[in-house]
Amino acid sequence: MRPLSVPLAFAPVYKDYLWGGARIPKRFGRQNTPQVCAESWEISAHPDGQSTVVSGRFAGQSLSELVGTYGRDLVGSRAPVPNCFPLLFKLIDARDRLSVQVHPNNANAHLTQGEPKTEMWVVLDRTPDAGLYAGLIPGTTPESLRRALENGTAERQLVRLEIEPGQALFIPGGLVHAIGAGCLIYEVQQNSNTTYRLFDWNRKGTDGKPRKLHIDESFMSIDWSLRPPSMQQPTPLAPSGRNAWFAVVACPYFTLRKLVLNEPLSIPLNGESFHALFSEAGRVSVSAGDESVVLDAGASCLIPAGAGSYTLLPEGTASLLVTTL
Repeated sequence: MRPLSVPLAFAPVYKDYLWGGARIPKRFGRQNTPQVCAESWEISAHPDGQSTVVSGRFAGQSLSELVGTYGRDLVGSRAPVPNCFPLLFKLIDARDRLSVQVHPNNANAHLTQGEPKTEMWVVLDRTPDAGLYAGLIPGTTPESLRRALENGTAERQLVRLEIEPGQALFIPGGLVHAIGAGCLIYEVQQNSNTTYRLFDWNRKGTDGKPRKLHIDESFMSIDWSLRPPSMQQPTPLAPSGRNAWFAVVACPYFTLRKLVLNEPLSIPLNGESFHALFSEAGRVSVSAGDESVVLDAGASCLIPAGAGSYTLLPEGTASLLVTTL
C-alpha cells in the first residue's frame, strides 16, 4: 500500500439552518451552495456530514474511509483513537443569532449519552453591531437560570462580548454560549454534533412554533465552575525568516496557530499529528509527496501525519490557520 503523504482537499458539506446567510458563497466564491448557507463543514468524518476528497489519487474517497485504511499514518500518534478522525472544521455564517446552547464535555457526556464537544472560534468578519455570548454572569445559579428561562429573560443571564476580526474565543464543553447575528466564524471542534438548545430568544421556527429546547440535557451538561472567557488576540511566536507564527488557542484536544507567509516555507512533520490548513487570506500552493493543491481564501486542506513534510508557496502575502492535535 502506498503511503498517505499528499495534501487532501475536500468537497464542503453545506447546512441550511434557518439562521444562516449568504456570505460563504459570496466571500469565498463557492458554487452550488444552498440559498441559506449557514455552515460549511470543511473537514469532517462525522456521520452527519462526511468529507470527500475532490482531487488527486484519493479522489472520491471519504475521510472516514481514509482514516479506516491508514489510521495513525493520517491522524498521528497523539490521536486518542487510531481509526477515528478526532476533530471537525467549519465555516459559520450567522445572519441571525444562533440559539443559546451548551455541549457536553468529556466528564459529563455520559449523563446524556451525547458526544463531548469543546470548540473554538476565529472571527473572520462581523457586522458593526455583532457580538458573541459566552458564559453566565457572576452569581447565576441553576435556580435563577431556570426562573429566567421560564419567564423568557434568560438573555439577561448571558455575558456578551464585543469582537473584532482576527480575535479568537475558546468554548470548553459545558460552557453556555451563542453566536450573535452578523458573525462569520471559523470553528475548530471535537468531532461531535451534539448541541443542547437552552434558550432561543423567544422566537419561532419556520412552522410558526417555538423550536424544541433541551432544558434537562442542558442542565446536566453545564459546568457551573466555568467562568466567562475573554476574546483572545493572536500572540507572536518566534519568526521563521520573513514568515511569522502566532499562537491562538491551545487545549488538550487541539492547538491552533496562525501563520503569515511572505516567502516559501517547508514544515517538517514528526508523525504526532496531522496539520489542518485554512486559508484566511491570500493564495498559497501546498505541496506534499508528489501532489499539490492551491488554497485560495476560504479553502482548506489536510496534511497527513505521516507525510514527512510539506511546503507552502504563497503568491504575495498569505495567512493560514494551522490546527494540530
